[in-house]
Amino acid sequence: MTLPRLLLLAAIAAGVSYMLSWGLHLPPAASTAWKGAGVGLLALYAASQARSLDGWLLTAVMALGATGDVLLETSGLTVGALAFLAGHIVAIGLYLRNRQQPLTRRQLILAALLVPSAVATAWSLPLVRASAPGIALYATGLSLMAATAYLSRFRRDRVALGALMFLVSDQLIFARAGPLHGLAWVSDAVWILYFGGQTLIAMGVAEGLAQGRDPASPAPSS
Repeated sequence: MTLPRLLLLAAIAAGVSYMLSWGLHLPPAASTAWKGAGVGLLALYAASQARSLDGWLLTAVMALGATGDVLLETSGLTVGALAFLAGHIVAIGLYLRNRQQPLTRRQLILAALLVPSAVATAWSLPLVRASAPGIALYATGLSLMAATAYLSRFRRDRVALGALMFLVSDQLIFARAGPLHGLAWVSDAVWILYFGGQTLIAMGVAEGLAQGRDPASPAPSS
């Protein structure tokens, strides 16, 4: 078995088992390390295959995601969100460097509609309205990341889907501070969507870069 495959399997094992650790009442340091291990191993998976600037950009995206996972636990929501936002900015650059050519008008319209709708939804969710502008700012970077993933040459059933899962995961976090406050299932959904999305992104981009050609399936009709 190759090193990248071993690292990918280890990442999936760490990410899935992290949910099982929630009932173990671990020390904070152990729980935080476990949380960061999943996407941290995805960063190593990306690094093990990096042969170009794009490969290292993918590595940086995953490394910043793992940093955000840890900082959310150690330094709070705002600091953690800044690490994730930095990752979104790097991802936007990666996807723009790998735009699908040609882009149809419908694809551009769908991508353009995604951003304001996601930002408006995020802004409307928190009950503490003072936090809404900061959430909207973060959601702008997040939704631009998802929109550019959709417009990239990478397989949409991996990369665009993964980016959309990431977006929904964070919208659930915002909703947890509002209409979904106190619902137990939200935390499970947040982690499943987030880690699943990051895994699909890492796999899809790495595979696309390794192929060295446009791996995208035919553009959908809508």
